[in-house]
Amino acid sequence: MTSPRFYSEFAGWWPLVSPVADYQEEAAWFAALLASRGPVKTVLELGAGGGHNAHYLKARYDLTLTDLSPAMLDLSRSLNPRCAHVVGDMRTLRLDRTFDAVFVHDAIDYMTTEADLAAAFRTAAAHLAPGGLAVFAPDDVKGTFAESTHHDGSSDDTGRGVRFLEWTWDPDPTDTAVRTEYVFVFRTAEGDVQTVHDAHVTGLFDEQTWHRLLGEAGFAPHTEIEATDDDRAPRRVFVGVKRG
Repeated sequence: MTSPRFYSEFAGWWPLVSPVADYQEEAAWFAALLASRGPVKTVLELGAGGGHNAHYLKARYDLTLTDLSPAMLDLSRSLNPRCAHVVGDMRTLRLDRTFDAVFVHDAIDYMTTEADLAAAFRTAAAHLAPGGLAVFAPDDVKGTFAESTHHDGSSDDTGRGVRFLEWTWDPDPTDTAVRTEYVFVFRTAEGDVQTVHDAHVTGLFDEQTWHRLLGEAGFAPHTEIEATDDDRAPRRVFVGVKRG
């Protein structure tokens, strides 16, 4: 699994590509889901990225935020300075402590094989006591996936701006991965413009595979359908309760 350029050399543009305000509605839904099985105080977020979900969740939970990209975690530290931050791979991370819940937003998409996905589930299980809750929110599930395009972007008060085109497609329907081609146009405050292509390869698994691998990792799995007013299909969110 290779890290796309956007999460390293272009990470500083993340707040303009995906503004933190866009996360408020879905973070509230995830917060309610995390609390659905009883009191939750401590939450481990795997693949926290720039910390935009954490910006809203930290009011309710004691968060530990982890990500493979140091550059993305630097953004999160500036936004969420009171949260603990740890650089680590969700497939292998071990913090030698447990949490009330583990949350993985769409960073779970970067698990492109069953072995990757199973490893992430084992990491979640290793950080939960029996009865602990794990929540995984992939963007797509096999069986409902459709090729799509999207464009967006924003600017800030300094004159910096980003516009981008996103095209997600499946080169080989027989495997467990799809591609998203991004074309970013970055404009600096001085008016310099740079265009960058960045390809992201992400996983695509059917619901039965999600449930089977969660079960093998020690969870009792089920599926929740996200509630959203955004102009997109609601996600299928996979929830696991660690068996005792």
